[in-house]
Amino acid sequence: MASSPCGSNSFDSGLEIKTRSVEQTLIPLVSQITTLINHKDKPRKSEKTLRAIQRVGQAVNMAVGRFVTVGEAIAIENQELKEEMSFACYDARRAGDTIAHLTDVVTLEPPETDGRATIFSDKAGMVKAARMLLSSVTKVLVLADRIVIKQIITSRNKVLTTLEQLEKVSSFQEFVQIFSQFGNEMVEFAHLTGDRQNDLKDEKKKSRMAAARAVLEKCTMMLLTASKTCLRHPDCDSARINKDGVFQRMRLALEQVIEIVTEARPNGEGDILPVSIYMGIREFKNQLEGLREGLCLLSKENLTALLEVVLEHTEDFTDSAYTSHEHRERILELSRQARLELEQLNAAWMQTVSDFVQEMEEEEEELAILKTCQCMNELKKELHNAAAELAADLLKYHADHIVLKALKVSGGEGSLEALAEYTCKLSEQKEQLVETCRLLRHISGTEPLEITCIHAEDTFQVTGPQIISAAQTLALHPSSKIAKENLDVFCEAWESQLNDMSILLREIIDLFEGRRGEKRNYLSLPRPGKLSANLKNIKPVKLDSEEQTAIAKVGLELRLLTSDLDSESEKWEDQEHEIVRQGQGMSSMAYSMYLFTRGEGLLKTTQDLFHQAEVFAEEGYKLYSSLRAFSTQLGDDERANFTAETEKLVALCQKLQITTRMPVQGKNSTFLKVDSSIQNIKSILTVVVYILPLCNKLIKKYKCEQSSLGSPQSWRETPLQTPVHEDCLSGKNGNGFGVKSLEHHMANLTFLESK
Repeated sequence: MASSPCGSNSFDSGLEIKTRSVEQTLIPLVSQITTLINHKDKPRKSEKTLRAIQRVGQAVNMAVGRFVTVGEAIAIENQELKEEMSFACYDARRAGDTIAHLTDVVTLEPPETDGRATIFSDKAGMVKAARMLLSSVTKVLVLADRIVIKQIITSRNKVLTTLEQLEKVSSFQEFVQIFSQFGNEMVEFAHLTGDRQNDLKDEKKKSRMAAARAVLEKCTMMLLTASKTCLRHPDCDSARINKDGVFQRMRLALEQVIEIVTEARPNGEGDILPVSIYMGIREFKNQLEGLREGLCLLSKENLTALLEVVLEHTEDFTDSAYTSHEHRERILELSRQARLELEQLNAAWMQTVSDFVQEMEEEEEELAILKTCQCMNELKKELHNAAAELAADLLKYHADHIVLKALKVSGGEGSLEALAEYTCKLSEQKEQLVETCRLLRHISGTEPLEITCIHAEDTFQVTGPQIISAAQTLALHPSSKIAKENLDVFCEAWESQLNDMSILLREIIDLFEGRRGEKRNYLSLPRPGKLSANLKNIKPVKLDSEEQTAIAKVGLELRLLTSDLDSESEKWEDQEHEIVRQGQGMSSMAYSMYLFTRGEGLLKTTQDLFHQAEVFAEEGYKLYSSLRAFSTQLGDDERANFTAETEKLVALCQKLQITTRMPVQGKNSTFLKVDSSIQNIKSILTVVVYILPLCNKLIKKYKCEQSSLGSPQSWRETPLQTPVHEDCLSGKNGNGFGVKSLEHHMANLTFLESK
C-alpha cells in the first residue's frame, strides 16, 4: 500500500499503514483505480467499453461520497482531529468528482467514423486525481485509527486511576466498591486491546500485545486475593510484599500495551529482541549465500566475526548445569568443526579471488560453502534437541506439582521449617524453568515464538517469589481462609504457565519439523457474557482419564483435518484473502479443541469447549457469508456445484449450534455432548478442506481469463460485501466512529460484472 497503482512513484501520503483494517479497507479502492489507470494505454474504446468505464468511475465517486460522509462525522465528534480530517475529506471528495468527470462518456471526444471513441485525453489529470484520492482516503483512515488508539489510552488511564485507588483502600467495603468498577474497566480495556491485537500487521507487536494482555488477565484475580489478604492481615510484611508485586506487574503490563499501540519506547529504545542462536545462524547462512552469488562484500574477518557471535551464544547451552554431558560434548565438537570449515572456506574464497574466478577454485569454494552450511545445520539440530529434551523432561518431572502441594500443606499447618525447605525447592525449580525458557528462545525459530519464550521466562521469574510470599503469609496465619485462597490462586497461575510452556514447546517442535509452520493462533476464549446465555446451567467439569482416552481417537482425526486445512491454506498466493483467513482461524480454533482432547491447551473444562464450539459455529457462518459473496462472481455451472457445498457448511454449523446449546445433566450426557460437538466440528472442517482448494482454483482460473477490462478488480482482492446500517451514521453503535465504520462504507463499492 506504499505506492500508487498510478505509476512507479509513491502517492504523497507520507503515512505507513500498520493495521489490517486500514489496509483491507483500501483494497477495493486501489483495485478500482488500478482498473481505470490500466486502461489509459488503450486510447480507442467501443461504446460498450466506455459505458463500463463510466460505471467504474461513478462507483468510485459514490463510494468516496459515502466514505467522506462518515469521515466528516468523525471530525465533528473529535475536535482535536477536525481540521486535519476535514481537509482530507475535502481532498477525497474533490478527487472522486474529478475521476467521475474524466470517465463521463458525455465529456469524451465524439466517436470517430469507425464507431470508436478516444478516452482519457487528460492522462495527467487522471493520474493526479488517483494519487490525490488514495492519499486523502489513506489519511482519513489513519486519522480514524488514531481515534482507536486514543480510546485505548483513555481506557488505560481509567484503569490506572482505579488501580491507584485500590492500592490505597483501607476497608473491605471500599475495596469491594472500587474493585467492581475496576472489573468493568478491565473488561472494556480487554475488548479494545483484543481488537487491536488482532488488527496489527506486525507479528512481533501482536505477540508482545498477547503477552501483556495475558499478564493483565491473570493478575486481575491475583490482585483480588492479594488485596483481600493484605486487608485481613494489615501488619503482615509477606502479604504486603505479595500485593505490591501484583500491582507493579500490572502497571508494567499496562505500560507495555501503550508502548505497542503508540510505538513509543522509553529512552528511545527500539523494538529489538536479544540475539538468538537461530537468528544468528540464519544471518550467517544468508551471508554465505551472498558469497556464493557474488553479492557478499564482507571481509574474511567479518564472516569469522559473525560465526563467533553464534558460537558465543552456544555457551548458554554448554555452561548450563542442566545440559546433558552428551549434548554438551556434541555442541563443543560441532563448534570446533564450524570454525575449521569456515577457515577452509576462507582459504578457498581467497584463492578464487586471486585466481580471477577459475573453474576449479569455484568448485572448491562451492564445496566449502556446502560443508559449512551442513555443519551449521547440524549444530542447529543439536541445540534444538538439547533444549527440547530438557524442557520436555522438566515439564514431565513437575507435572504432579509436588512442591506446590507441599507448600500448601506446610503453610496450612503453620510449619515454618517445612516451608523453608520447600521454598528452596521451588526457587530451584524456578531457576530451572527460567534457564530452560532462555534456551528455548535460542531455538524457537521465529520472533513471535521468541517473544512468547521471554514472556514465559518473566512469568516464572516473578510468580515464584510471589508464591513464596503467599505461602509465608499462610504459614503465619494458618487458619486464614483468604490467605489459603490467595496461595491457591498463585499456584494455579504457576500451573497455568507450565501448561502454556508445554504448548509453546510443541509449537517450537512442530515448526522445526515443518508440521505447522508460522500459523495464526486463535488465543482468546469467547468474551464473557457474549455467548454464555445458553450455557449458564452447564457445570464446568474436566474429563476423567477414561473419558480422555475415549475421546483421544476423534481428537486425533480432528488434528489431521487441521493439518490438511493448513496445507491447503498455504497454497494460496494471497494469504490475506478473507476466505483463507477465515479458514485459518477455524483451523486454529479446531486445533485448540484437539488439545482439549489431550487434556492440554487453553480449554480446561467442558464448558470452555462448548463456548469455543459455539464461536466456531459463528465463524462458520461468517465463512458461509464470504463464500456466498464469492459465488456471485461465478458462472452458472460453477455456481451450482459451489453453492451445494456451501449449503452443507451452513447446515452443519446450525447442527453444531443446536448441539452446543442443548442442556445436559449428568456425567454421561455431558461426555456424549462433548463427543457430538467434536464430531460436528470434524464434519465442518471436512467441508472447508474441500471448499478452500476449490476457491483457490477458481480464483486462479479467473485471474488468467481476465481481459484488459474483463474484471474491474483483481480476484485476489475480492472485497466481501458488508451491509451498512444507519446506526453507523447516527452514532448508535455506542463506540463512536472509527476505522470499522469507514470499512463498512468502502466495502460497498459497486463492482462491474465481467463481460
